[in-house]
Amino acid sequence: MKNTTKVIECPKCGGKELGKGKHSGYGVMYPENKMSLGSDVAYIICTECGFIIESYVKKPEKFKDTFF
Repeated sequence: MKNTTKVIECPKCGGKELGKGKHSGYGVMYPENKMSLGSDVAYIICTECGFIIESYVKKPEKFKDTFF
């Protein structure tokens, strides 16, 4: 995961077991005002309390030239 920061514990509960998850299918992020298939959204999640620590799109290049 090259797009993530180095997180070693949950900022909410202090848990040290983290997991990875993703939205895909209908949970895909689509660029605004641009025709594209979009990108899956990935997450870093605390496996103890369920807090979503970080989220990001897996294909950020699909969102270039969408902000005016």
